[in-house]
Amino acid sequence: MPGIKKMTSGALIGLILLTAAGCRKDFVSINTNPDVITASQINFNYLFTNVELQTSGNTDGNGYEDWRNNLIYSSCMIQHLSSTESYWDGDKYLYSAVYNSAYWDENYPNAIANMAEVMQNTMNDSAQANLYQICRIFRVFMFQRMTDMYGDCPYFQAGLGAIAGITTPVYDQQQAIYTDMLAELLDAASKLNTQAANTVGAADLLYGGDVLSWQRFAYSEMTRLAMRLVKVDPSMAQQWVALAAPGVMRSNADNAIVPHQNVTGTSAVNGTGLTLIGNDPNGYRLSQTFVNFLRNTNDPRLPYLATVCTNPDSAADMGDTAGALQLGQPNGYDPPYSGTAYDLITAPSWPGNQNSYSLVNRYTFARLNAPTFFLTYGETELLLAEAAARGWVTGNPATYYTAGVQGAMQQLAAQAGAGPGDTPILGWLQSHPYNPSEGLQQINEQYWVAGFMDESECFANWRRSGFPVLTPVVYPGNVTGSTIPRRFTYPQTEASTNTTNYNAAVSRLANGDKMTSRVWWDQ
Repeated sequence: MPGIKKMTSGALIGLILLTAAGCRKDFVSINTNPDVITASQINFNYLFTNVELQTSGNTDGNGYEDWRNNLIYSSCMIQHLSSTESYWDGDKYLYSAVYNSAYWDENYPNAIANMAEVMQNTMNDSAQANLYQICRIFRVFMFQRMTDMYGDCPYFQAGLGAIAGITTPVYDQQQAIYTDMLAELLDAASKLNTQAANTVGAADLLYGGDVLSWQRFAYSEMTRLAMRLVKVDPSMAQQWVALAAPGVMRSNADNAIVPHQNVTGTSAVNGTGLTLIGNDPNGYRLSQTFVNFLRNTNDPRLPYLATVCTNPDSAADMGDTAGALQLGQPNGYDPPYSGTAYDLITAPSWPGNQNSYSLVNRYTFARLNAPTFFLTYGETELLLAEAAARGWVTGNPATYYTAGVQGAMQQLAAQAGAGPGDTPILGWLQSHPYNPSEGLQQINEQYWVAGFMDESECFANWRRSGFPVLTPVVYPGNVTGSTIPRRFTYPQTEASTNTTNYNAAVSRLANGDKMTSRVWWDQ
């Protein structure tokens, strides 16, 4: 449950600056606090480091938003995971206001406010010109996540409370946000100077300040944004994906990866891994939908994604990862022997013990120091495969598809610490070639697998593509009429603290502030 928030470093800096500005010149000698930190004394590179870590989903050091938005809701709605626990609301489309708003609640006062501070203090510093452009690019990624989850949201005025006194920001319409994000990526990428000295270095967790890598990230993110628009504005989608395609990531070496450390109680820990192995190790299982898909296609990734544990509550029980043992738990059931109409023991093929169902592999993803992947070469190639299938970019869809699947399989070595070798990967591709007659389904099913544990991204791509075809859960008391949700709801506090702007945004939603309403690009 949300607790009292600590003042962010950005807000603290803003308060200090406002206080300093109020001192008259003749009082300086007697009223200067020697302990005050001014903007000129701050290395904003390291505030940018904090932004990258916070955006990875573990702002509070306890996996707050990763636990709620990424796992409890998104992973179950997209049927990567399943849960019989009542508080895993996403499994049965139940409603928790604070779980819905967790990502918003944590990111606006932290990562987004901190990013505003960094940009405010580097935009006119010629020595930090590249950092400023990098921030513009990463800010787009941050807001792509936010607006994809909630729809209309504060964007142009976001994070400006301490800087400009804007405490009730306008909710910008998603169409305007997307238009600006695409323009920002193009402009910022063009202004990165490959000849300038690298003033960021290791403070940039993704690329160490490397300009070329950030340019490729920008064009790959542009590809993701463009393909979001296939339903609502295909001509705009085509225009931007064609512009982005020549500059995208070239290999897995370009993947955007946040490394994590096993330093508990800090945002250095992978929040998803912390939840899976520490906070809630027995609260979930892999979904039957997901495991069956991997088994039915003989996917060589299965042993690296799943494990079966005798005692899931014990972090020391690493389980058995043999592919033949993996079994998925169906979504939409209550705990075994609960005696309800949806008791898990009534599920078809009940194995007799809930611990026979698979967990997330504890050698790979379910660990504290597993890296977070923001954007990958494999995902980008799969999106380009779809663009090529639609005739929007040059090249053979099969070539993009093969590169995308191969990249996604090979990235497990870095993403999870282990993965299939080249021989099983190439063998799988030969036995599962691209089929133009069902190309869009193949491409987006593979995107669904490639995005495992980046559940908010999988949720977004499922909404825009319709693949994989998922069977919704039927369960009494859900808030969607037994349809899979389409968005997250705004924080309830917004209705009282930012009333006018909140009401305007809600009025633009066809069904109001509900999980069944659709964001602009999901019409």
